Amino acid sequence: MLYTVTFNPSLDYYVKVNNVKSGIVNRTTGERLAVGGKGINVSLALKELDEPTMALGFIAGFTGNAIRDKITELGLEHDFIEVKGQSRINVKIKSNMETDINGTGAQVSEADVGKLVKKLKAALKEGDWLIVCGSVPSTLDDSAYANFIKRLKPPAGVNIVVDACGKLLTGTLKYKPFLIKPNIYEMCEIFGLGSVPDIEGVFGCARKLQEWGARNVIVSMGSSGAAMVTETKQSMFVRAARGQLVNSVGAGDSMIAGFIHEYLKSGNYFSALNYATAAGSACAFTKNLATKEQIEYVESLML
Repeated sequence: MLYTVTFNPSLDYYVKVNNVKSGIVNRTTGERLAVGGKGINVSLALKELDEPTMALGFIAGFTGNAIRDKITELGLEHDFIEVKGQSRINVKIKSNMETDINGTGAQVSEADVGKLVKKLKAALKEGDWLIVCGSVPSTLDDSAYANFIKRLKPPAGVNIVVDACGKLLTGTLKYKPFLIKPNIYEMCEIFGLGSVPDIEGVFGCARKLQEWGARNVIVSMGSSGAAMVTETKQSMFVRAARGQLVNSVGAGDSMIAGFIHEYLKSGNYFSALNYATAAGSACAFTKNLATKEQIEYVESLML
């Protein structure tokens, strides 16, 4: 089973505004509401790829109920823990550029995290995957994911995947996650780089993250593609397909889902990275998460 954990789910409110201007009333030309949160996105993308997945995490208030109702409607298996406060609403403004306004999230306590630990301890077994993604609510700090994994003590043979920013990510490396996926800007932030390095510099930073504990590292690089260093000492780079950016939200999450799907099928790092890059690009080229057919079409453009 593939378990995703989303500490900070959201309702994402997308609004299209022609030439948005500050200081005045702007009128939308289009609106839509979708569930969000990186772990939920990974679960939805995995479901599209016919992989068995269970979405876990925390929800709160009327927005939490709306999140649960929406993912139930989408046919996603889930088992969320209800907490105090309100799940967040993120506003995604589509205009001459993309602007995101993300909320802080529900009031998740250490006791709530303990409930999640207990739930997963009863479920996880060898061969399962645990995918921990995204931000955490303001009631938790940058050690939240490291403490969560420490308390969980996953059984041997469980593959842990972490996709997060800064210390939230690096704190987990001592627990030797199977895969981490910082994007290029998150990687630059981790190492205090003032500009994006060349590909050899990217490989060097990724190897440093391996020295800190990560087994495999993917660095997503947007329209440029993705780089990866593996625990088998391989370094590889895949160029992304060309296309028009429609929506960048969920592209990184689709990469993780695409990688896991192909790796489970082939056991080959390069083909998994190639499919992951196709999945991320296909998501970026559409307003929603990409379908399996869209991913396969984009992958055919990369051959």
